Amino acid sequence: MTEKPHVMVVEARFYADIADELCRGAIAVLETAGASFERVAVPGALELPAAIDYAVRSMDFVPGRRRFDAYVALGCVIRGETSHYDVVCRESARGLQDLTLRYALAMGFGLLTVESSEQAWERAGVARGNKGGDTASAALHMLDLKRRFKLFPR
Repeated sequence: MTEKPHVMVVEARFYADIADELCRGAIAVLETAGASFERVAVPGALELPAAIDYAVRSMDFVPGRRRFDAYVALGCVIRGETSHYDVVCRESARGLQDLTLRYALAMGFGLLTVESSEQAWERAGVARGNKGGDTASAALHMLDLKRRFKLFPR
């Protein structure tokens, strides 16, 4: 029998209302799957990779703490008037992908990169795009794939 997954849900809180909606969708999927989870908040999208890296590295040093089996990265970046948007989107995605490949993580990427608040809500809304739920589903799918290829636990 396979142990139910333990998942880290890391959320960028810069747009707190959108982050809450993304988490609502992700948590519903995780609960349906019987997964346990821990929510970790970070200020913004650029901090998502660092939080996951800290969690991965700390698992070897915290006695009795259960390792995370999968990671769900959630947040939103809305284009503004400067090129800051491009930097945040690119570097956050690159950081998460680097971690995924370096540590063979089961990762769901749920960073919305949009032009407006309306687009964000269209994607984040549980009754609409439900990208939080999609992201949790992707993380669980990748965990199943790790198990299939005998990379679990790690």
